[in-house]
Amino acid sequence: MWAFDEHRVGLRPIIKRVWSPRGKRWVARVNHRFDWLYVYGFVHPHSGKTVWYLLPVVNTPAMQAVLDSFAVASGAGQDKHVVLVLDNAGWHTSHELVVPEGITLLFLPPYAPELQPAERLWDGVDAALYNRTFEDLDELQRVVNAQCVRLMAQQAQMCGLTNFHWWPDC
Repeated sequence: MWAFDEHRVGLRPIIKRVWSPRGKRWVARVNHRFDWLYVYGFVHPHSGKTVWYLLPVVNTPAMQAVLDSFAVASGAGQDKHVVLVLDNAGWHTSHELVVPEGITLLFLPPYAPELQPAERLWDGVDAALYNRTFEDLDELQRVVNAQCVRLMAQQAQMCGLTNFHWWPDC
């Protein structure tokens, strides 16, 4: 049983509070631009395994490509069945979406992000982006890609973040 969600990151900076010496004000350079990159994240809460995809759009064709690739990466097929928990976004429920063999989509109730284990992944992705600006989407993609690789190696932490007490041991 896996969980899935998408997250938007972009050239608009994510500002976080930081400590600074008494009497000095910390200054963050900000350049508001509205170009986006979408992080598609899959997590197996029981083991902490993660699978990541970075795409420039979020829509049904992109979801189809990611779902097909995930089916191969997870080994889903006739011999292995994967249940994928996700929200009710329009591109998840589209009639144009063809679910690969061996994958069953299980939709969460509307307006219940607290039930989605994959929602807990995004603070880890964003940690590399706090209080930074990027020249272009290529630079942002390099940083996000490197962060996703780091998170893939932290299976124990991912398990601790996403393995809710009520999540089935599948």
